[in-house]
Amino acid sequence: MDRSPLALIEFPADDAERALRFWSELLGVQLEPRDRAQGQGWQSRSELPLIGVHERGPGPGDTFSLPYFTVADLPEALGRVEALGGKVIHPGETFAVCKDSEGSPFGLAASGF
Repeated sequence: MDRSPLALIEFPADDAERALRFWSELLGVQLEPRDRAQGQGWQSRSELPLIGVHERGPGPGDTFSLPYFTVADLPEALGRVEALGGKVIHPGETFAVCKDSEGSPFGLAASGF
């Protein structure tokens, strides 16, 4: 593998402006509004892994910070998650939220997202 499969780290926020200021200034990255295909919130545009911030909500990807890993075939990877003892919490066509065999949450992103 030429590069890490880590594609995105997503941070939910109770106060989005405060979180945007924190992550932008800490990491020296510009966080810009996402377009409709990327969902709600803000994210960096340049270097990988991307950094994302969104309003905290009740969904499976809205309560904890999540690392997202790029996979070549998302449906096949979701099958492997379950075969290896993990759980698919929120399946999707581009992104999915899962838990590993020990219950730790993480996300998967289709390559080219």
